[in-house]
Amino acid sequence: MKILKSKKALSPVVASIILIAVTVAVSIAVAAWMGALSFMFMGGSEQLQVGTPWGWTGSAVNVTVTNAGGATVIIDKYRVNNAETDITDVPLSPKDSTTISISGTFQQGYQYTIWIITKNGKEFPTTGTYTP
Repeated sequence: MKILKSKKALSPVVASIILIAVTVAVSIAVAAWMGALSFMFMGGSEQLQVGTPWGWTGSAVNVTVTNAGGATVIIDKYRVNNAETDITDVPLSPKDSTTISISGTFQQGYQYTIWIITKNGKEFPTTGTYTP
């Protein structure tokens, strides 16, 4: 069998370096994915479910908030459109719900965006239209 000298191939050293680099890159990607996956299942982040506003009056509305995460969340503010208001801290254990009374000046027929804000600064929005 005749071997052609004009064909070039990778040297074994270069091939080994490429193989190791690919293996390291795949290992890093898998480790990052597994770390994010386990963090999500352990409930490390705040997860609130904010219901649709109800019980509208000209000066207040109710919002039901449920803690869907695995850790206690402390609610300490809310914002209606652009006006932010501090409230007494409301601790919410995992799977618990509470109703927060949102104060403001509401006009019939207008849509309002309400943001529930936690002590850590995470914001959870809901939107509703004042219809008595």
